[in-house]
Amino acid sequence: MVLPLSSVVKASPLHTLFPFPVVGIGASAGGLEALERFIAATSPTSGMAFIIVQHLDPKQKSLVPALLQRITLMPVGEASDGMVVEPNHIYVLKPHKTLSIAQRTLFTRDPVSARPPAGPIDHFFCSLAEDVQNHAVGVILSGMGDDGTQGMSAIRAHGGITAVQDPAEATFPAMPKAAMASGGVDIIAPADALPRQIQARLDTAPIRLPVQPPFLPTDPNAKGALDEILALLHQRTGNDFSVYKTSTLIRRIDRRVALHRMGTLSAYARYVHDTPRETALLFKELLIGVTRFFRDPLVWAAVATEALPALLANRSTHDEIRAWVPACSTGEEAYSLAIAFTEALDTRPSPLPPLSLRLYATDLDPDAIERARQGFYPESITADVSPERLARFFVAEEGGYRIIRHIRDSITFAEQNIISDPSFTHLDFISCRNVFIYLDASFQKKIIPIFHYCLNPNGLLLLGSAESIGEFSDLFSPFDRKLQIYRRENQPVRRAALTGLPHPSSPRRPPPFHSPDLLLETSPDEEETRTPRALMERLLLNDFCPAAVLVNANGDILYVSGRTGKYLEPAMGKANLNVHAMARDGLRRPLAAGFGRLAQGPVILSDLTMATESGSQKVTITLRPLTQSDSGPETILIVFSDDPTVIKTSWFQRHKAPTLPLERPPDGERILCEIQDAMKEMKSKRDEQQKKNEDLQAKNEELSTSIEEMLSLNEELHSVNAEMQSKIDDLLFVNNDMNNLLGSTEIATVFLDSLLNLRRYTPHATTLFRLLPGDVGRPLSDIANDLIHPTLEQDAWEVLRTLVVAERQVPTRKGRWIMVRTMPYRTQENVIDGVVITFLDMTEVKTLELELLRRQDSILEHEREPDHDRSAEPRPPQGGSPPLSPSVTPAGDADHRAAAPD
Repeated sequence: MVLPLSSVVKASPLHTLFPFPVVGIGASAGGLEALERFIAATSPTSGMAFIIVQHLDPKQKSLVPALLQRITLMPVGEASDGMVVEPNHIYVLKPHKTLSIAQRTLFTRDPVSARPPAGPIDHFFCSLAEDVQNHAVGVILSGMGDDGTQGMSAIRAHGGITAVQDPAEATFPAMPKAAMASGGVDIIAPADALPRQIQARLDTAPIRLPVQPPFLPTDPNAKGALDEILALLHQRTGNDFSVYKTSTLIRRIDRRVALHRMGTLSAYARYVHDTPRETALLFKELLIGVTRFFRDPLVWAAVATEALPALLANRSTHDEIRAWVPACSTGEEAYSLAIAFTEALDTRPSPLPPLSLRLYATDLDPDAIERARQGFYPESITADVSPERLARFFVAEEGGYRIIRHIRDSITFAEQNIISDPSFTHLDFISCRNVFIYLDASFQKKIIPIFHYCLNPNGLLLLGSAESIGEFSDLFSPFDRKLQIYRRENQPVRRAALTGLPHPSSPRRPPPFHSPDLLLETSPDEEETRTPRALMERLLLNDFCPAAVLVNANGDILYVSGRTGKYLEPAMGKANLNVHAMARDGLRRPLAAGFGRLAQGPVILSDLTMATESGSQKVTITLRPLTQSDSGPETILIVFSDDPTVIKTSWFQRHKAPTLPLERPPDGERILCEIQDAMKEMKSKRDEQQKKNEDLQAKNEELSTSIEEMLSLNEELHSVNAEMQSKIDDLLFVNNDMNNLLGSTEIATVFLDSLLNLRRYTPHATTLFRLLPGDVGRPLSDIANDLIHPTLEQDAWEVLRTLVVAERQVPTRKGRWIMVRTMPYRTQENVIDGVVITFLDMTEVKTLELELLRRQDSILEHEREPDHDRSAEPRPPQGGSPPLSPSVTPAGDADHRAAAPD
């Protein structure tokens, strides 16, 4: 039980006025030694609370609280459900439990599986970050695996401090290294140096105070320093953060300034300039990665039961539902939307045609995208995902849950910067939650029209609870204003709304394409686009003109006209707006061949067969160079058409563009059949190979699971071994103390077991018994001794039977007297397990006693004699001595007494 706070020195006044820091410590194999060093170096009046989460054997009682209590004045105890966290206390997680914290109160739960939870550190750290925000401190010590990495990122995202033990000194460096690889670690130091550095950061970081003045007014050069930092970020990472809110930038950069203990922003700007690694760390700091499954349950309930059913109503056969989740972080939001869509599709009435889902999820952080692609999440998601959804959409694996393949295949994850990269189009749903709150208001005005263009008519836009569409009420109408769900209105977009973005695409990315509405505009005035002429031109372009794209010489799309989704589709992986990558099956090779013939003039690719969702279709493609240079065409217009006559009656006929039909031999039908048969056979072999790959993947996953189980078991054994070793060290200390105590008393002592076999003896016992080290375990009766004590063994058995202490004074063969005391041997559990016999030399006492008795007898004898007899008694001759009385003769004079004359 944790001792009351009054048993230790009170916290400092600062922490009684403000919320105190809570330090979460995660450890695994090899962590006990590091824990002892960490706690030993921690002041008992630091004002912090310490909560320890360690991988332990569920079948063994934890010795950690007892071991730590020896080295600290702070109370140490096991965490129990409902326990309120206090400063200057240490709480230890019980084995086979999960721990969370809410309102600075601990809550323990049994794990989901029978095995010990594999991610208890992540589970607790995430709850710690949510509860105490920037007063959280996360510490990772020695251990195997990567438990704690996700939790450290959560703590850092909420403004807390993160620290790891130096991997060079950790017994098992895997856990510290995994946390360091995520880029979310502030302090790296030996275990005994971590408390001092954490305390220093807490004392210097301005984020510790409830109200903090920003550093900008105190630094006259802060504005220029901030601009320099943003320029370095743009130069080294390719991402520009100048559209972020100044308050967000100040808070995040100020944290790095405090962590490096720098006085001004100018000094930090010089540090960033001279230290490229700090640029990467600051980039990670500015990324906001806080997310979870079905965040805000009321919003998701409305999305699943109202918004999506309304969106899916009256859709055509084989139609594809397209959605986009920008700034998806580690994928929880995207998977939540995919699950909600799947559930809504299942509730459609049976007469309605089936629909497929294609969801795009993008983020700026490549590490977050990689984690999202894996679709694996810790057991802590059970707090946000219902048991029904867990059973249907997740597969339980060692250490957590993985999204089922069907859901993973429906989502395309890609790295993308929403500020500068092209957006996805022809979408039915966009979920962009809690992104605008970090961006400047001027840029928000640019994003909303982009979203309007990307959405299909009546498409839905989902924003965060603290966000809105602002002044664009003409572009979106509220579907549920309270929950920030909006429906796209079929309204034209002003040219100024889609152009003039503060951050154009970087040279390595193709520029974003814009709305076909721009072709109709001849003036920024919106009224001009509503004239009869503009409306007629719009109708002709939308309904009668073929789909077309304008590309550069490399095939990068510069402009889109009409609906090209039938012929082009985004490629899997990173967003790539290149016509060669986006062309559907059957069009890629002909397009590449057509580009090679553009030097001769316009090209027509006729009689092409394109794969579609319902089968195949004939397509004609025309290519025309629009601008030329010495090296060849600079821009090319590509027109798609299902009806060749539309092309042949156009300017291509007037310019006599060469037609390139697909070459077929005279017996083309036979060869075509053979090709189709070969393709079927190849498809069959591919399916067979795919099945083998899946079987191998399943076996690989089984082996991975077995390896993880063995690693987990090894961690548990190592933790138990460390605890046992610590206990053995304690026993060695106690044994040394006992040996020194017994040796210093100079009392002969023997310890016998319940069979009166020798268990232990003191060095002084060798003066009475002929003892050797190999005699341990032999019966005491087999060992020769100097005692004249034939009932020694009988006395020992009697003590074992009655438990009454026995004492006897016995002589030795060398003329000494010994006090033999026999008493029961009691264990710590109060069990009688033998006897203890002590031998106290009392020869001097016995000699004095006998001499005293002799003198007393002599005096008594003298007093009995009459006075006249004394006078008549002849005096002994000169120099003689009176005869000794037999009653007072010492035992040592027995032989002399027997030889005396009568």
